[in-house]
Order: sequence, then C-alpha cells, then structure tokens
Amino acid sequence: MKTQSTQQTQHTQQPQPSSRSLPPSASHPPLRDLRVLDLATLFAGPLAATMLGDFGADVIKVEHPGRPDPSRGHGPAKDGVGLWWKLLGRNKRTITLDLSAPGGRDTLLKLAVTADVVIENFRPGTLERWGLGWDELSRANPRLVLTRVTGFGQFGPYSHRPCFGTLAEAMSGFAAVTGEPDGPPTLPPFGLADSIAALATSYAVLTALAARAATGRGQVVDMAIIEPILTVLGPQPLWYDQLGYVQPRLGNRSRNNAPRNTYRTADGCWVAVSTSAQSVAERVLRLVGRADLVDEPWFASGTGRAEHCDELDAAVGGWIARRPRSEVLAAFEKAEAAIAPVYDVRDVVDDPQYRALDTVTEVDDPELGPIRMQNVLFRLSETPGAIRWAGRPHGADTDAVLTELGMSPDDITALRTQGAL
Repeated sequence: MKTQSTQQTQHTQQPQPSSRSLPPSASHPPLRDLRVLDLATLFAGPLAATMLGDFGADVIKVEHPGRPDPSRGHGPAKDGVGLWWKLLGRNKRTITLDLSAPGGRDTLLKLAVTADVVIENFRPGTLERWGLGWDELSRANPRLVLTRVTGFGQFGPYSHRPCFGTLAEAMSGFAAVTGEPDGPPTLPPFGLADSIAALATSYAVLTALAARAATGRGQVVDMAIIEPILTVLGPQPLWYDQLGYVQPRLGNRSRNNAPRNTYRTADGCWVAVSTSAQSVAERVLRLVGRADLVDEPWFASGTGRAEHCDELDAAVGGWIARRPRSEVLAAFEKAEAAIAPVYDVRDVVDDPQYRALDTVTEVDDPELGPIRMQNVLFRLSETPGAIRWAGRPHGADTDAVLTELGMSPDDITALRTQGAL
C-alpha cells in the first residue's frame, strides 16, 4: 500500500469533494491507502472499482486516448455529457494511455509499481500480447493483485469468446426461469449479471488483499461473469443433481410459498405481496377474510401453499382489487403483513424511507451542477464511504497523475507525440 507521503501528494491533485455528499466523519475512509488501476470497461470491472473508490481508494481510470469507456456514451445524456458515466466514474481520476504503444506500456508498468490492485477485462491473452501479463506486472510489483474480469474466465473452451452480461443472464439459467409460464425466457432491462459480478469482484479484491496482508504477496483474481449470477439463483444445481428437478418459469409466483405475486388495486396501482414466513401468510389470509384457509392442512408449509396458489391468489387479489392502494397498504401495515408498492424511479426518489436513508443523494458536479444518484452501498458507523465527485471528463487527470510518477512536462509531451496519451 502507499506511504502516507504519497497519499498526501495525491490528495492535493484530486478534485475537490462534493460538500453535500461527504460526511464530516469521512476523513479517514477505510480504503484510503489503497490505489486501484481501473483498466476495464462495461460494466462489471469498472463498477467494482467504483465500489472501492466509494470507501476511499485512489482509483485511477485508464482509458484509451481515442476510445473512451463506452459507458460515457450509454443511455441518456445532458448537454452532451453521458449520465451513466457520472455514476460509474465517480470517485475516479481519469487518465489516457494506449497500452499497446511502447510508451503506454512502460507508463502502465510505472503506475503498477505504485498500485495495489489492477482491474482489467480484456480477452484472455491481450495483456500478455502487450507485455503486461501477470509475469511482467508481478515482477514490477510482487504485492500487486491483478483482477481479471471476463465473461467466461481465463481458461476453458469458451474463454476467448466475446461476452456481455446478457449472455451470462442467458447461460446461468436466469432467463429460463424469468417470465410468464407461457411466455419466452426474459432478460432484465439493466446490467444485472454485470452488477452482481461487480459486487463479487470487490469482495474478491478485498479477500486477496487480506491474504496479501498475511503473505506479503499479491495474486491473480479470475472472475467469470457467468458464475456470480448462478450463485444468486439459489440451489437449482443441487435440486437437479438430487431430484432431477428443473425450475420452470412461474411469472411472479414461487414454488416455495404463496401467496406471492403482484396485485392490482382499485385505483390502478400495483402492490407486491410476499409470505415467506408462515406467520405472515396466516396474517394475510385473516386480513382478507379467509381465515378458513389457514386451517387447511396444506396451508402449514410454504410448499403446500404454493400448490394452491390459484386459490390463494384469488382470495388475496380479489380483496386488493376492491380497494385503493393507500387503504391496502395501511391495512397490511396494521396487520403486520408484508407488502410493498410497485415503484418506478419517480416513486423511489420521493419515498420517505429512501429519503431517510439518503439512498439517492445529491452531488455537486462542475459540468452539470447538482445531480442525484445512488449513494454508497452501505453505511459504516465509524468510517463511512462518500461520493467525493462524479465521473470526470476523459483524461482530465492525465498530467496530474503522470507528474506524481515523476514525469516532467517534456516526458508527458513526448508520450503525446508518440500517441500513447
């Protein structure tokens, strides 16, 4: 990890934090001595780096001089500024390097000497072709953790195939169990597999750093995007192995409990009901006037209730359909039964619970002014994370970061002349 003097130098070069998003107690974030080189694009690797930056890591985003991270152009933009990048690029300093150019390769190796973690998502063999594989990086810095995030992992028959999260959502079994029973397999309209892989990658990085604290040596993290989403799908492989059971598409229902569905209220809104706990299932049926069903032998287990989902849905859905959403929510809350309104993003930003948690927080951005985005992922009572700044322009910090490496203005100009910057 970096020395204190290096850390102080870096802080003088970094953009000023947002006063709205930085808590007074965040002066000593837990990852403040960590330096991460983010070489990855779209989306798992960069999001993992964002999560580390949220808790103080000095994240240096390395982008190609002529091909910025594609997330800068994904989704809606305002005044020509990509909004997705403002979220994904927050708490990162941005530099440009052409890693395939000799000057770019040499500069990356110099940066790697100062770093704790490198996160990349090139196809296997690409870094090696540029002379930046594990052998070269670990020789330059034996304590380095090289984190390799790819669709299929570093080996195996598919390892060299191009892959995006969509393919992981298909191959993991997620799409096969999502959607209505008589409809097609359904993909999510957002980066689900990438986001799950990002969470897993940040966990893997911190695990590797904990190992380094004991051994003094870095190592390679091999993260395949097809694997974390399979993990969160639950015991499906175990069910198939032991019972030959293949989970079908059930829409909003579950094979594990009922009633569990979305229901439309009298005023045209939607609510979601879950009864994973037996006591909650009993409260729901008593609330809707069907206490007689609670006494049925099959009602005593989640599996038994799931086998009678049509009857239970008719009872619960019929009761909800005759009442406006406000009345339904109030009745369920009074009965201590589990229910939630089905929100879109407009509801999320106005919800009092989200507001109390500051889940969607405001950040001062030099390009766009005050902007709102999701806050850091969790709260720590003593060393909280913070959004210090939103995503910065392409290459905005190149000169500052290279100057920290001891490069002179002439050195930097020479790299630009070579096309490495």
